[in-house]
Amino acid sequence: MSSFNKVILMGNLTRDPDTRTTPSGATICKIGLAVNRVYTAQDGTRKEEVTFVDCDAFGKQAETISKWMSKGKGILIEGRLRLDQWDDKSTGQARSKLGVVIENFQFVGGRGEGDAPGDAAPAAEGTDAPAPRAYKAPAQQPTAQPPRSAAPRRAPQSSQGIDDDVPF
Repeated sequence: MSSFNKVILMGNLTRDPDTRTTPSGATICKIGLAVNRVYTAQDGTRKEEVTFVDCDAFGKQAETISKWMSKGKGILIEGRLRLDQWDDKSTGQARSKLGVVIENFQFVGGRGEGDAPGDAAPAAEGTDAPAPRAYKAPAQQPTAQPPRSAAPRRAPQSSQGIDDDVPF
Protein backbone atom coordinates (compact mmCIF):
# COMPACT_ATOMS: atom_id res chain seq x y z
CA MET A 1 0.00 0.00 0.00
CA SER A 2 1.36 3.42 -0.90
CA SER A 3 1.14 6.46 1.34
CA PHE A 4 1.26 10.22 0.99
CA ASN A 5 2.42 12.69 3.64
CA LYS A 6 2.11 16.37 2.66
CA VAL A 7 1.04 19.40 4.64
CA ILE A 8 0.40 22.92 3.35
CA LEU A 9 -0.19 25.61 5.97
CA MET A 10 -0.30 29.38 5.96
CA GLY A 11 -0.25 31.38 9.15
CA ASN A 12 1.69 33.72 11.42
CA LEU A 13 4.67 32.99 13.64
CA THR A 14 3.75 32.79 17.32
CA ARG A 15 7.31 33.52 18.47
CA ASP A 16 10.69 34.48 17.06
CA PRO A 17 12.50 31.59 15.34
CA ASP A 18 14.67 29.47 17.64
CA THR A 19 17.83 28.58 15.70
CA ARG A 20 20.51 26.15 16.81
CA THR A 21 23.54 24.58 15.23
CA THR A 22 24.40 20.94 15.90
CA PRO A 23 27.97 19.84 16.69
CA SER A 24 28.19 18.52 13.12
CA GLY A 25 27.38 22.02 11.77
CA ALA A 26 23.77 21.47 10.71
CA THR A 27 21.38 24.39 11.33
CA ILE A 28 17.94 23.72 12.85
CA CYS A 29 15.23 26.36 13.15
CA LYS A 30 12.09 25.78 15.23
CA ILE A 31 9.05 27.99 14.71
CA GLY A 32 5.53 28.07 16.07
CA LEU A 33 2.77 28.71 13.55
CA ALA A 34 -0.77 29.92 14.29
CA VAL A 35 -3.32 28.97 11.64
CA ASN A 36 -6.76 30.62 11.92
CA ARG A 37 -10.10 29.26 10.73
CA VAL A 38 -13.21 31.46 10.65
CA TYR A 39 -16.60 29.79 10.27
CA THR A 40 -20.28 30.36 10.94
CA ALA A 41 -21.80 28.17 13.66
CA GLN A 42 -25.25 26.58 13.35
CA ASP A 43 -26.78 29.38 15.39
CA GLY A 44 -25.46 31.95 12.86
CA THR A 45 -22.68 33.37 14.99
CA ARG A 46 -19.27 33.88 13.50
CA LYS A 47 -16.56 31.88 15.26
CA GLU A 48 -12.81 31.63 14.99
CA GLU A 49 -10.54 28.77 15.98
CA VAL A 50 -6.78 28.83 16.07
CA THR A 51 -4.52 25.83 15.59
CA PHE A 52 -0.95 26.03 16.84
CA VAL A 53 1.62 23.95 14.97
CA ASP A 54 5.31 23.41 15.76
CA CYS A 55 7.49 23.37 12.64
CA ASP A 56 11.17 22.55 12.04
CA ALA A 57 13.40 23.71 9.17
CA PHE A 58 16.91 22.48 8.43
CA GLY A 59 20.01 23.73 6.61
CA LYS A 60 19.78 26.73 4.29
CA GLN A 61 16.04 27.02 4.83
CA ALA A 62 16.57 27.29 8.59
CA GLU A 63 19.14 30.06 8.10
CA THR A 64 16.83 32.01 5.77
CA ILE A 65 13.81 31.73 8.09
CA SER A 66 15.82 32.79 11.14
CA LYS A 67 17.29 35.76 9.23
CA TRP A 68 14.09 37.20 7.79
CA MET A 69 11.22 36.06 10.03
CA SER A 70 10.03 37.25 13.43
CA LYS A 71 6.97 36.92 15.64
CA GLY A 72 3.74 37.87 13.85
CA LYS A 73 5.03 37.64 10.27
CA GLY A 74 3.19 35.46 7.76
CA ILE A 75 4.60 32.38 6.07
CA LEU A 76 3.30 29.63 3.77
CA ILE A 77 4.92 26.27 4.38
CA GLU A 78 4.88 22.93 2.63
CA GLY A 79 6.17 19.94 4.46
CA ARG A 80 5.44 16.58 6.01
CA LEU A 81 4.04 15.42 9.31
CA ARG A 82 6.43 13.88 11.80
CA LEU A 83 5.54 12.15 15.06
CA ASP A 84 7.96 12.83 17.91
CA GLN A 85 7.84 10.30 20.77
CA TRP A 86 9.60 10.40 24.15
CA ASP A 87 9.25 9.35 27.78
CA ASP A 88 8.36 12.10 30.25
CA LYS A 89 11.20 12.26 32.78
CA SER A 90 9.00 13.43 35.66
CA THR A 91 6.09 10.99 35.25
CA GLY A 92 7.68 8.22 33.17
CA GLN A 93 4.72 8.27 30.77
CA ALA A 94 5.14 7.89 27.04
CA ARG A 95 4.45 11.21 25.27
CA SER A 96 4.05 12.11 21.61
CA LYS A 97 3.52 15.21 19.50
CA LEU A 98 2.80 15.80 15.80
CA GLY A 99 4.91 18.44 14.10
CA VAL A 100 5.76 19.56 10.58
CA VAL A 101 9.13 19.28 8.88
CA ILE A 102 9.38 22.19 6.43
CA GLU A 103 10.37 21.15 2.92
CA ASN A 104 9.51 24.41 1.15
CA PHE A 105 8.24 27.83 2.20
CA GLN A 106 7.31 31.26 0.96
CA PHE A 107 7.12 34.55 2.83
CA VAL A 108 3.59 36.00 2.91
CA GLY A 109 2.47 39.59 3.34
CA GLY A 110 4.18 42.89 2.89
CA ARG A 111 6.97 44.56 4.73
CA GLY A 112 6.19 45.04 8.41
CA GLU A 113 5.83 48.47 10.00
CA GLY A 114 9.03 48.11 12.00
CA ASP A 115 11.27 47.26 9.06
CA ALA A 116 13.83 49.76 7.90
CA PRO A 117 13.24 51.23 4.42
CA GLY A 118 16.31 49.51 3.00
CA ASP A 119 15.47 46.07 4.36
CA ALA A 120 13.84 43.67 1.96
CA ALA A 121 13.11 40.00 2.38
CA PRO A 122 14.30 37.50 -0.21
CA ALA A 123 11.94 36.95 -3.12
CA ALA A 124 11.84 33.18 -2.66
CA GLU A 125 12.93 30.53 -0.21
CA GLY A 126 16.55 29.51 -0.27
CA THR A 127 17.91 32.68 -1.85
CA ASP A 128 19.99 35.38 -0.22
CA ALA A 129 19.21 37.98 -2.88
CA PRO A 130 16.80 40.66 -1.66
CA ALA A 131 13.43 41.03 -3.28
CA PRO A 132 13.02 43.84 -5.77
CA ARG A 133 12.12 47.07 -4.01
CA ALA A 134 8.94 48.83 -4.97
CA TYR A 135 9.57 52.07 -6.82
CA LYS A 136 7.52 54.67 -8.58
CA ALA A 137 8.07 54.59 -12.31
CA PRO A 138 8.86 57.93 -13.94
CA ALA A 139 5.99 59.54 -15.81
CA GLN A 140 6.01 58.58 -19.45
CA GLN A 141 5.98 61.25 -22.12
CA PRO A 142 3.36 60.86 -24.83
CA THR A 143 4.78 59.23 -27.92
CA ALA A 144 3.82 59.78 -31.53
CA GLN A 145 1.22 57.35 -32.81
CA PRO A 146 2.27 55.09 -35.67
CA PRO A 147 0.49 55.82 -38.96
CA ARG A 148 -2.65 53.79 -39.53
CA SER A 149 -3.21 51.83 -42.67
CA ALA A 150 -5.54 53.36 -45.25
CA ALA A 151 -8.00 50.47 -45.23
CA PRO A 152 -10.20 50.34 -42.13
CA ARG A 153 -10.31 47.03 -40.29
CA ARG A 154 -13.66 45.34 -40.00
CA ALA A 155 -14.72 43.15 -37.14
CA PRO A 156 -15.72 39.64 -38.14
CA GLN A 157 -19.40 39.09 -38.66
CA SER A 158 -21.29 36.61 -36.55
CA SER A 159 -23.44 33.89 -38.04
CA GLN A 160 -26.48 36.24 -37.86
CA GLY A 161 -24.86 38.82 -40.12
CA ILE A 162 -24.43 41.44 -37.36
CA ASP A 163 -21.04 43.00 -36.77
CA ASP A 164 -19.64 42.18 -33.34
CA ASP A 165 -18.20 45.19 -31.58
CA VAL A 166 -14.97 44.09 -29.99
CA PRO A 167 -13.32 46.75 -27.82
CA PHE A 168 -9.85 45.28 -28.21
